[in-house]
Amino acid sequence: MPTQVPEPIAMVVKQAGDVRIHTVVSPFTSGNIANATHIIETRNQLVLVDAQFLAPCASAFRNYADSLGKPIERLYLSHRHPDHWFGLGTAFGDIAIYALPETLSFIQEHGEDSVSDHWKLGDLAPSRIVVPQKVASPGDETIDGVRYVFDQVVEAEIDFQLTIGLPDLGVYFAQDLIYSGTHLYLTKQMGHWIRVLQKMLLTDYELFMPGHGLPADKSEVARNIEYLSAAQQAIGNGLADEAFKEFMLQRYPERRCPGIFDIYLPRLFGDASDY
Repeated sequence: MPTQVPEPIAMVVKQAGDVRIHTVVSPFTSGNIANATHIIETRNQLVLVDAQFLAPCASAFRNYADSLGKPIERLYLSHRHPDHWFGLGTAFGDIAIYALPETLSFIQEHGEDSVSDHWKLGDLAPSRIVVPQKVASPGDETIDGVRYVFDQVVEAEIDFQLTIGLPDLGVYFAQDLIYSGTHLYLTKQMGHWIRVLQKMLLTDYELFMPGHGLPADKSEVARNIEYLSAAQQAIGNGLADEAFKEFMLQRYPERRCPGIFDIYLPRLFGDASDY
């Protein structure tokens, strides 16, 4: 895999008083999957969400955070897929990292195996494993004047995922519950995933920060529901593997990052683990 990766794009997507929400999105190239990481900037500090995948993207994310001129108080890791935590070892080893206990345990027990499995990345992979040390638990917490609501979602795109709501700002960090403008990483839990998204439509949140692609509104949440429903129906009609991939590509030509099919198809239709 080439070591030259286009720079991520960084932008401010919401400002309310002293609070600014930033997002940093990696390239939308075919072989990449537009990882999205975020910053909650308050009067005195920064809180980050996820760490990017490829080493240069993680470094660019850290450089952008440092350019804001405020200390990084903590980083929340949403889940254990390596495209969200590999960047910890590249650029965030000096930061307090919070994760669900299941995510923490997975990286501690299987982090080295995950890096070995991605040997084709070469120097795009992290040079070391950084295991989160702080446990994130469901509940409310106020950080530098901003109210956070933490929750755990199970059996959707991943077995355990942390979500973060900022109810007073109308912002919800959904991460991999939403793929914005890109093809989704599908699992065998699509029915439950749809129900989770349907509940999100009933909330008062207006801005949804995804794990892949650009920030979204409720219309993109609804489009994700439709995508999952179409995938369920295609599988029910007997499509699998390359036939399923071709069907989804033709049905959703506007969605980007088709390389994600090659990552999840062995899990969706083969004997590999669900996630």
